[in-house]
Amino acid sequence: MIYGSAQDWHSAARKKVLFFGMSGLGKTYVSNILRDSGDWFHYSIDYRIGTRYMGEYITDNAKAQAMKVPFLRELLLSDSIYIGSNISFENLTPVSAYLGKPGNPDLGGLEIAEYRRRQEQFRLAEIHALLDTGYFIDRAQRLYDYPHFICDTGGSICEWVDPEDPADQVLTELSRRTLMVWIKGDDDHTNELIRRFDKAPKPMSYQADFLTRVWDAYLDHNGCTEAEVDPDAFIRWTYAQALAHRQPRYAAMAKNWGVAVTATEIGQVRDARDFDELIERTLEARLSRA
Repeated sequence: MIYGSAQDWHSAARKKVLFFGMSGLGKTYVSNILRDSGDWFHYSIDYRIGTRYMGEYITDNAKAQAMKVPFLRELLLSDSIYIGSNISFENLTPVSAYLGKPGNPDLGGLEIAEYRRRQEQFRLAEIHALLDTGYFIDRAQRLYDYPHFICDTGGSICEWVDPEDPADQVLTELSRRTLMVWIKGDDDHTNELIRRFDKAPKPMSYQADFLTRVWDAYLDHNGCTEAEVDPDAFIRWTYAQALAHRQPRYAAMAKNWGVAVTATEIGQVRDARDFDELIERTLEARLSRA
C-alpha cells in the first residue's frame, strides 16, 4: 500500500484514496464531503463511463427510440433537434437506463443477447475508466492544483478483477496510485439495501458467468421462456444473490490490496478531518494485526 502506517498517511502532502463497495453504503456521500472541503479532487468512475466510454452508446440508443416517432424522426434527420445525455455526478440514470433489464420487451425488457452485449460494453468501459485513475491524479494536480484525490468507484469493480492474483492489472495499477478503501456493510445495511432495491429496482452489471447462472436458474425456477421474464422481477430476484456474490470479492480486495472501514464509520464522517482520523485509526489497526 502507498501508506504503510498511520504516520505515512498523516504526513502525506498528497492523499490519494479509492473507495469501493456496494452502491448505497456511502462512497459518494464521503466523496462529496471531501470534495466540498475544497482540497480534494473527486473522480467518479460512473461519470467517466457515461461521458467518455459509453456516451455514444447512450445517445445513439436514445436517438433510435426517438426515430420511432415520425415527428421526431423528421426533425432528427434534418438536424433540427439533437439528443444528448444530461449525465452528472448526481444523476447517472443515463448509464443505468442504457444497461437496461433483460426480459419481456412489452415490459421494457431487452432480449438477453442484447443485454449481454451491453453488459460487455459496460465491463470494458469500467476497466478503461479505472485505468484512467492515474491520469486524473496527475491532471488534478497539474491543471487544478488539488493536493488530494478521491476515486469513487461503482459497485461492480469487483466483477472485473481477480483479488487473489498479485499480478492483476487493474488492482496493481490502482493500489500503486491510491489507498484502496472498502466501505463494508453489516447485515442490517444489507437488508436495507435489499429493501430499497425491492422498492425501486435499478439496472446492474454482472460478471458474465454469474449472469448466465442466475438467468438459467430463474428460467428454470419460474418455468418461463426468455420472452416471458418480467424484467423487474428478475433483477429483484437476482439482487440479494449479487450481494452475496460480491461480498467475498470485496473482502479479498481489502485483505490483499487495501483496507476496510464500516459503513457506520463512514456515516459518522462530517468533514475532511473526521475522514483523516478514520483512515489513521484504520491503518494503525491493520498494522497491529500484521
